[in-house]
Amino acid sequence: MSAPSPLPEVSLESKVAFLRQATSYPEPCFRVEAIETHMSWVFLTEGHAWKLKKPVRYDYLDFSTLAARRYYCEEELHLNRRLAPATYLGVVPLGIDAAGHLCLGQGAAIDWLVQMQRLPMQHMLDYAIRHASASLQDIDALAARMSRFYAACTPLALDAAGYCQRFADDIEHNRRELHTPAFQLPEEQIELVCQTQKKFLQCHEDLFAQRLAAGKIVEGHGDLRPEHICLRPALAIIDCLEFSRDLRIVDAVDELGFLAMECARLGAPELGRHLLNAYSEASGDWPSPALLGFYQSFRACLRARIAIRHLHEEKFRYSAEWRRRAMEYLALAQQYLPSG
Repeated sequence: MSAPSPLPEVSLESKVAFLRQATSYPEPCFRVEAIETHMSWVFLTEGHAWKLKKPVRYDYLDFSTLAARRYYCEEELHLNRRLAPATYLGVVPLGIDAAGHLCLGQGAAIDWLVQMQRLPMQHMLDYAIRHASASLQDIDALAARMSRFYAACTPLALDAAGYCQRFADDIEHNRRELHTPAFQLPEEQIELVCQTQKKFLQCHEDLFAQRLAAGKIVEGHGDLRPEHICLRPALAIIDCLEFSRDLRIVDAVDELGFLAMECARLGAPELGRHLLNAYSEASGDWPSPALLGFYQSFRACLRARIAIRHLHEEKFRYSAEWRRRAMEYLALAQQYLPSG
């Protein structure tokens, strides 16, 4: 018996071209909107979102093989169903038939996609903040949902010194990258922020130890931003960091403090403050204000690094947006610095 013929190599460009076509989908479809990110292509039809992972490899993830992409599609489905069970519908093969034609959900699998229910853009929290349509009742519902989520997570038994060292390593990484001369960011401000964060870590390891002892360090979402939260018709929190468990290991108030900081950046600091207070009321978890300030300052600095890193890419190199955004985050990092 002869061995089966190997599947043909199909380029990412060919897959994207196929998935841009309305006739490629098993549902009536009149228009497809394609959105490219660093790690994926997302194709929006009238009712669904279809995510194709790129065959990329970075220090922090590896999607370079078909097996890896299938694994992380399944991880994305499993992990995101914790906070958006009705949104994440399944993992669907991108196949090729006997005639060599691409097909969705049939044929021999040459790639995999996550199928999601499409969420209404006007009810995403970032859109709602920009259009002043997010209410305190929306934030109360979000706080209550996150309180239940964190309470259901298994507390992680970590060593306090090791937990603090993770932050120390990231602070140094932030400092080095933000100091890159080509980025032309303010060196004195970067040094002030990073050195103050380091000093806080050194002087207040007990605060982190208390959070660990209280069971507040869990495997959370990992990227809790307004653009990942749909307020209506049913609350859904999407797009967790499926590719790295380490990045999902967070203090509950670190994650919520990050979201509150992002609300402030979008012009709604009162919503962020209300979120943190509503969470504490719902959970009984009242963190040290100084610790919360550290977490928020650290997250803002990390986001500054992620923003300015876009200038390494040719297509972003001459855009003023990413330096502007990095400066915005640096200002927030300094604003949130704990005083003690």
